[in-house]
Amino acid sequence: MASLKSSPAWKALKAHHKEISGARMRDLFADEPKRFERLSLGLGGLFLDYSKNLITADTLSLLLDLARETEVEGWRDRMFAGEPINTTEGRAALHVALRRPQGSGSVALDGRDIMPAVLASRDKIRKTAEDIRSGTWTGATGDAIQAVIHIGTGGSHLGPEMVCESLRPLGASGPKVRFVSNVDGVQIAAALEDLKPETTLFIVASKTFTTEETITNARTAKNWLIDALGDEAVAKHFIAVSGNAGVVADFGITADNTFDLWDWVGGRYSVWSAIGLPIAIALGPDAFDDLLAGAHDMDNHFKDAPLESNLPVILGLIGVWNIDFLGAQALAILPYDEGLRGLPNYIRQLEMESNGKALNREGAPVEAGTATVVFGDPGTRGQHAFYQALHQGRQLIACDFIAPMESRDKTGSHHDRLLANFFAQSEALMKGRNKDEAEAVMEAQGVPAKDRPGQLAHRVFEGNRPTNSIMVEKFDAFTLGQLIALYEHKVFVQSVIWGINPFDQWGVEWGKELATQVLAELDNGGDVKGASASTQGLIKRYRAHKAKKT
Repeated sequence: MASLKSSPAWKALKAHHKEISGARMRDLFADEPKRFERLSLGLGGLFLDYSKNLITADTLSLLLDLARETEVEGWRDRMFAGEPINTTEGRAALHVALRRPQGSGSVALDGRDIMPAVLASRDKIRKTAEDIRSGTWTGATGDAIQAVIHIGTGGSHLGPEMVCESLRPLGASGPKVRFVSNVDGVQIAAALEDLKPETTLFIVASKTFTTEETITNARTAKNWLIDALGDEAVAKHFIAVSGNAGVVADFGITADNTFDLWDWVGGRYSVWSAIGLPIAIALGPDAFDDLLAGAHDMDNHFKDAPLESNLPVILGLIGVWNIDFLGAQALAILPYDEGLRGLPNYIRQLEMESNGKALNREGAPVEAGTATVVFGDPGTRGQHAFYQALHQGRQLIACDFIAPMESRDKTGSHHDRLLANFFAQSEALMKGRNKDEAEAVMEAQGVPAKDRPGQLAHRVFEGNRPTNSIMVEKFDAFTLGQLIALYEHKVFVQSVIWGINPFDQWGVEWGKELATQVLAELDNGGDVKGASASTQGLIKRYRAHKAKKT
């Protein structure tokens, strides 16, 4: 693999960064009246304004050169063609095939067309969701299902939970759907607390069906059900989404109630598969199809649009510029929509698990910074939690602001007030406030003259903080599908530029392996082999406390 920092495009960007390091965004806007029009893009009802970044026409041109030099287009085409671009595991990454509509042609993988299996799974999702929502699916006692508990973790739960929360008003006629993802027994106890076994259905989602957290929760749910209804009830009250049919059968879940999960679909890219079954149940299968259609629309755009007008490419390049040249240490995802409160967590896993790596595809150290810390919170709630650091903290934090122009709630003037904050915050982060402006504000506010010198420095804002603003007409299933796929492809673009594989997660696996070893030794009383004195001491303290309670 060629050296990233030795490439002509990277060297040109480094030189360019020195040239514009003293530039002010407010001056760029003043000098270029058409800046907003030039630095914005749309796709249907989704619109991206990236003009409030410290970039010029030259910056963008050089970043596009970098995309071409690192073969973003070629790697994109290999992904859509089903080549094994997940290099460490020798697998394709064909989540894009999951949202292809019927009649869109074949997708070859290892010499066979995978689309018949994808479409058959989609049909099964529809029928299962319709049967549960209509009351046709009944439990062991003949009662209709009134509650569904989805048991998974990581990518097996973040996607469906986020979508169900985001579009909850669509699901008024469906059963209640709850999500259990933490091995902490408090969560599953709370989920079961007010439910009846006769009317409760469980979905257990795990590719291997051996994930410790998921299977522990599944066994607890199974015991809860069996205690009330007997062993035979499992067949009527459990569904599995897994690629390990044998272990699923051993658990007691029938083949008819098992959905396949293919190894060419990574967990954090799996919401489009049967992992999304809770979406079809909670919101209806039409909503799930609309979600797929929105993602497919973004896929076509990513695949076909020129780089300079390609939404995921531009968003990815802006991120590389902010991280590797401006030194941004974090990315804040800021949805001004309460329904999207789960989006920052979803994107956090997508970005940090995909690109939070120090080695490139060949196992050599990556030469640049990769995924930063991702965090966020909805709307004005976040403003009263961490925006102080966004505006005046010493660390540079890039921000993505996301908002719908139409609210799903028509209460009073709430939406205008919400969007007033959405518009104002990105403006303030870009523009900042100088001493003269701060003085004028204090005078307008009637601050006594004697107090002004002590406040002046604290009322000055540096500005020049990079932000993107994403606006949609409204958040429906189609638009949400577009948005999720936009971030998926953005992450992919960045992975190509940095030369890393975004589809594995060996760091996650190591922690899980060690936890399994510790668990096996926890009750034995001896030392955990290879553990440090700190970990041994913590375990001994826990054992001693546990012994006092038994």
